[in-house]
Amino acid sequence: MQTPDSLFYSAEHLWTKATADGFWEAGITDYAQDLLGDIVFTQAPAVGSKLIAHEACGLVESVKTGSDLHALLDGTVTEINQALINSPELINDKPYQAWIFKYQLAEGQDTSSLMNAAAYQALIASL
Repeated sequence: MQTPDSLFYSAEHLWTKATADGFWEAGITDYAQDLLGDIVFTQAPAVGSKLIAHEACGLVESVKTGSDLHALLDGTVTEINQALINSPELINDKPYQAWIFKYQLAEGQDTSSLMNAAAYQALIASL
């Protein structure tokens, strides 16, 4: 199972990273896509919608089940990955390149509430 050191992780199995343009990308982890199996549908939050940390903001469905996407941090959605909406199976192929949405952090937000790779690996090892 891959867990890149350059990302931040949530207990709800999402990852996030800052981008060069000052926004943040978010997607689901390798662990999550492996549990879900073949992903067949992705519903990203709408551009302009407000994100509230830990609240449901979208959906990923597989042939096995559906799973809510939970916001990692407070912010505002700035872009969705249309290629991923059209081909959700890309998440299975490259979960850490297949970002689902981009967002701008809300004022005062930081990553201190998220896990680094080592902490996330410890979490999934305990499950």
